[in-house]
Amino acid sequence: ISVIEIARIHGKHRQTIHRILKRLGVETTKMQSSEARGQLATYISKSDYELIKDEFNKPETTSDKNNENSGPGVFYVIQLEPDHDPGRFKVGFATSVQDRLRQHKTSAPYSVVLNTWPCKLLWEKTAIDSVTQGCEQLHTEVFRTDNLNQVIERCNQFFSLMPELEGE
Repeated sequence: ISVIEIARIHGKHRQTIHRILKRLGVETTKMQSSEARGQLATYISKSDYELIKDEFNKPETTSDKNNENSGPGVFYVIQLEPDHDPGRFKVGFATSVQDRLRQHKTSAPYSVVLNTWPCKLLWEKTAIDSVTQGCEQLHTEVFRTDNLNQVIERCNQFFSLMPELEGE
């Protein structure tokens, strides 16, 4: 069963499932998947899935809830088509910006990461709303602007107001 499917069934983020797998020492395999649009997806055995289900049945502590909503990562700005549509960009949260960029390269092979900022998952929606003011929304996290430098500056301003994350 794929981590994508487990996350969907239990209404959790994939990164939460990955943290549980790591904590339990569950071995994973990578295979191409139609659920991941032909990309490699992480799979576990059905017996290991039973271990995961047991974890979901345990009472959740306050710290577990806080960790899921505030996990460390980065907020990124990716320019999708630098030469042909330089004002089109994607923003969002990722625990690994390199993995995220690799996912985008299948549909936008010339994508480049313009910048990243330390971020909690909990901040993502507010950050997106803040930094994309005045931009044309093309998709959920894809926008177009006449001034990408202004978007980067808004990101700098937004994240300068946020608390410093541990480990910074």
